[in-house]
Amino acid sequence: MSSARRRATAPRRFLARSLLSAAATAVALRPLSRTNVVGAPLSYLLGWPTSELPLHSLAAQVVGTGIAARRGAVRGPAGWAGLAIRLVSWLGLVMLYRRALRAPGVFERALVEGLGSDYRDHVVQPRRTDDARVARRPGVVRMARVWRRYVHDGDISYGDAGKRNLLDIWRRPDVGPGDRAPVLLQIPGGAWVIGNKRGQAYPLMSHLVQRGWICVAINTRLSPRSTWPDHIVDVKKAIGWIRAHIADHGGDPGFIAVTGGSAGGHLAALAALTANDPVLQPGFEDVDTTVQAAVPYYGVYDWSDRVETGGKTFLPHVQRNIIKAQWGDDPTPFRQGSPIERVHPEAPPFFVIYGANDSFGPGVAQPRAFLPRLRAVSKQPVASVEVPGAQHTFDIWSSPRSAAAADAVGRFLGFCYGEHLAERTPREAKVW
Repeated sequence: MSSARRRATAPRRFLARSLLSAAATAVALRPLSRTNVVGAPLSYLLGWPTSELPLHSLAAQVVGTGIAARRGAVRGPAGWAGLAIRLVSWLGLVMLYRRALRAPGVFERALVEGLGSDYRDHVVQPRRTDDARVARRPGVVRMARVWRRYVHDGDISYGDAGKRNLLDIWRRPDVGPGDRAPVLLQIPGGAWVIGNKRGQAYPLMSHLVQRGWICVAINTRLSPRSTWPDHIVDVKKAIGWIRAHIADHGGDPGFIAVTGGSAGGHLAALAALTANDPVLQPGFEDVDTTVQAAVPYYGVYDWSDRVETGGKTFLPHVQRNIIKAQWGDDPTPFRQGSPIERVHPEAPPFFVIYGANDSFGPGVAQPRAFLPRLRAVSKQPVASVEVPGAQHTFDIWSSPRSAAAADAVGRFLGFCYGEHLAERTPREAKVW
């Protein structure tokens, strides 16, 4: 293309890029309906980074506009229209940022409602750490370095499935054998078909490690190569490994919490509700797989067809790739794998977190159905928060919203840990 032709088409190309940027801002503010098979995934792909990193998007658009103006793209009807669209988009990005800044108050109100107005008096952290230091979050660039900073024991085998049964242990350098730090198990998400122990929940794990916790991130077997219940069996194997071996790394085998996002949230909730179920512990039925707290992020709670799950493609995906059976032929495995079907009075404390704008995963209908059933029967506290403006996987980015979530989860787990220490009824661990 000649330089003259490029100059002639530059305003139209600038207008097209402006429309795309504005679309990302629009779906971040208000995602398309989850019943829209094409629009909902596009809302997620465009709106997810925009809603969590609006200032980064704003800076990129401002710089891009300046470059386009220098190249003569902001001229004529198309160029001026593109600039006007960008100005409106920038206002929307500022609104997104202001909305994200309200997240700490939203999380705090959820904890007060779920744990009581005096819950902070019961919070215990294993290390007295300077709050200003903890508040210094890993940024988008520094986030890539937190694994190297905190993972001192990596690629440890906890089962017999090769690289799919490896774990990493996150800890502070001053935590080691002889300490009894509480433990958080992180389960990766990825629709039960993808997912890795690296790259997810870094804001949460780095925050807890600074507080003196030990975090264990695991791989699990994945479908379609593996078939349900291999995924939850691996989670329970990891719990058994932690209970038997984490003391060698400075952890307390008597306090294990579990978390994860999306499919990881499903597995975290299910693990918490099916402790010591022999059907899900083949060959290690006598191993203690209880956990002391659960924090599922935007999880799936129902594999049946009763509650909206993931649009029209979710149940076929589970039938074809995960369970490899049809709901109509035998609903039993679907119900056995649904946390909503497994609630009981002895469930551990739960903190259920999900985004109000989730257009990709289970959405808001599933946790809204799960929470009343859990609260109706559980003897332990159940806290929950529907995070305004949050998309699916919002906590992967280092953002104001993910930082607020990490703070709140830290306080929730500190409350559970404090209650555990007050009771002082340690459970004997079975040898793995």
